[in-house]
Amino acid sequence: MEAIIKAARDGQLPKVHPALVISSSENAGGIEKAKNLGIKEENILITKPRGFEAEEDFGKAIISECRKRDVDFIGQYGWLVKTPKNVCEAYRGMIVNQHPGPLDNGRPDFGGAGMYGLRVHQARLLFVERTKHDFWTEATVHRVTANFDEGKIIKRKQIPILPGDTAETLQKRVLPAEHQVQIEVLKDFSEGKVEEFIREIPLVLSSEEKILEECKELAKKMYPKG
Repeated sequence: MEAIIKAARDGQLPKVHPALVISSSENAGGIEKAKNLGIKEENILITKPRGFEAEEDFGKAIISECRKRDVDFIGQYGWLVKTPKNVCEAYRGMIVNQHPGPLDNGRPDFGGAGMYGLRVHQARLLFVERTKHDFWTEATVHRVTANFDEGKIIKRKQIPILPGDTAETLQKRVLPAEHQVQIEVLKDFSEGKVEEFIREIPLVLSSEEKILEECKELAKKMYPKG
């Protein structure tokens, strides 16, 4: 989020105007960063799913705040809660999510429920170590749907995995690429030049699917807080 606001402020995204920051946690570091970058306090909101009786009500609250400010595009940068279905429908095709690993629409990949932060990097490292191929990871931007990480891929940038990499070192190298692809995607949307990406070759072979699941489960145990 910080990189997006700076890019809009510094002229890299002349057609993008940040209007609203929503967090599901009052402890999110992005709240103070948004204030420091000039976002007015009335446009920085904390909205928690558990504060509503139903997911639909949570979604209605988000939609209402967005429409008050004429929001026409939503970017999810560190948003960990499930996006309500009615929000996905209200902003169909105009919500994107930042993901720190490679995805493969409709096939096994490094996304899904519980796969965020260091867990993604650790799962990728474990998988590459066991399969001995594709020594790289990706920063990914994809459309948001009602299910975690299942939307079409819009853009991705490949980052090499180096000998001795840990989840922490890989995360540090991937983060600048995440910022770069997010800025590029926002520019594409603002200019009407969005293209989707489909892998010709599956990211994970059928013979490797069990390995993938084992790596993801181990990564969750290694990083219980993500």
